[in-house]
Amino acid sequence: MNSHNFINFRALRLFIAVFDLQSFSLVARREDVSPSLVTRTINQLEDALGQQLFYRNTRAVVPTEAGQLFVDHARAIVEQIAGAQAELQEKESEPSGLVRINAPVVFGHRHIAPWMAELYARYPRLRVELTQTDSYIDPHREGTDIIFRIGVLADSTFQARIFGPQVHSLLASPAYVEQYGLPETPEELVNHRSLVFNGPQGLNRWFFRRGNGSWRNYPLTPAFISNNADTLMAAALNGMGMVLFPDWLSGEYVKSGRLMPLLEGYESSTTLEQQQIAAIWPNSRRPPLKVRAIIDFFVEKFDSPLYWRS
Repeated sequence: MNSHNFINFRALRLFIAVFDLQSFSLVARREDVSPSLVTRTINQLEDALGQQLFYRNTRAVVPTEAGQLFVDHARAIVEQIAGAQAELQEKESEPSGLVRINAPVVFGHRHIAPWMAELYARYPRLRVELTQTDSYIDPHREGTDIIFRIGVLADSTFQARIFGPQVHSLLASPAYVEQYGLPETPEELVNHRSLVFNGPQGLNRWFFRRGNGSWRNYPLTPAFISNNADTLMAAALNGMGMVLFPDWLSGEYVKSGRLMPLLEGYESSTTLEQQQIAAIWPNSRRPPLKVRAIIDFFVEKFDSPLYWRS
């Protein structure tokens, strides 16, 4: 067997990266190597396998059928080696290194950032890069280790740790209620001043149900619309109108009496499906120690029931 038939670990990693990003130059940039090294590595891998793995054209690098078949094997091998390395290192190690976290903008500000000092005190060798965005993130493409997400968990290419369900309430300030009165039923909301969130999925709809009844969407005449939840919250606190917000956003204001729950005989939501607050990560059999340490830390801190609910 000559040396060219030898497949090394780095070649497999570069192959997977090219498969995922469909570009030699992007991979070169991300791995901080020259594009020619990436090209040469893939050529050598193709020689060793006796198969062409990619079609190359000016716009993209597209996997061949052989490339599609080989990528699952490559991922499994890389994962096994990485897992073995991690287990050997974990024997005497503490969580360390960079962890890239992505979280929704306002949730990250309220419930992740405030815990960072304590996380670093517990694990001084950890470093966190926290990116906050409300748009969909694919952890396989973005190089993200942990994604905090609020939504319906359907995707099997992720592992997930659920912290708890998201629960909504209809809220207004005591000053608003004094001026405009209390709505008795959701039908009355159309005559009230609603402050409505307009997010990546469009304008929030407000659903209500009683007991085991079915969810119904009630028409609104929004007095104020914003794509920023904190902006709507500030307006509600100042008596401008009613908001329908999750408890992780509103809990502290309800506790302090600055907002009061309305229509307490009804359940409320902005979606028909139950949304969960969860941490998700790319689907590998065993996440690295540094990722597990952070997820376990937040499981402990968020508590059960979730601390903003109690």
